[in-house]
Amino acid sequence: MEPDRLSLVRSACARAMRPIVRLGLGMGLKLPHLEEMLKELLLDEGERLLRSQGVKPNISQLAVTTGLNRKQVTARVRALIDPLPATGLSAAARTFTSWLQLSADRPERARLPIASTGGGDSFQELARQASRSDVHHRAVLDELVRLGLCREADGFVELAADGFVPTADLKTTLAFLGDNLRDHASAAVTNALAGQALFLERAVFADGLEAADCEATHQLVRQRWNGLHHELVQSLTRAVDRNDGQGPQRIRIGIYLYAAPKDETP
Repeated sequence: MEPDRLSLVRSACARAMRPIVRLGLGMGLKLPHLEEMLKELLLDEGERLLRSQGVKPNISQLAVTTGLNRKQVTARVRALIDPLPATGLSAAARTFTSWLQLSADRPERARLPIASTGGGDSFQELARQASRSDVHHRAVLDELVRLGLCREADGFVELAADGFVPTADLKTTLAFLGDNLRDHASAAVTNALAGQALFLERAVFADGLEAADCEATHQLVRQRWNGLHHELVQSLTRAVDRNDGQGPQRIRIGIYLYAAPKDETP
């Protein structure tokens, strides 16, 4: 007997949520935390769904749509609070990305004088342009140093990473994890609900490999991504500048790779 649609969707959700549950358990979340979060998300998304259908949500409609009872819907006292920073708006991220672009074109620019001297590139000018003068360059530099993405010495600053992956700071790491997984999942979910591939979402899979094969592939993908990243940032920077940063749309483009033993639970 073929499984029904709800069984198929439940299985897909379980596959997608397993690493999220792993993250939560690994950092101390318990069932009550996850239940509270899921209730808030169900209500948020239930309201969004009803409004998209031209319906103004009320308690009864939300209860029917989400499966929560009326008491649980009524007990909601606030929207879900998100204490993580919005990664796409970070002056540090914009400055770091611009710096990577500069050093890709001119490798010697991976090391810059901090202050402007009236000629040539400097971190001060780079940060001013990238942040559109909204944030002082010293604050941006302090943040990049704190995140372990650059090193400062003797009036100069030097890149210490090839991507904005601030593993030295848990809050920022989790913010990027949440934003990247959310948008990847949003592309896949949008495609599934639409019944057609509206957004690019593809992967390549192989098994029967040695660890060395996986590592070689890992390095190949990193190299190709660095080139594509450079090209994408150039194109998107021109587009943002044409619109003076005021366009109504946002975009996130990512790539992932994961390798593990074949008998490990995915």
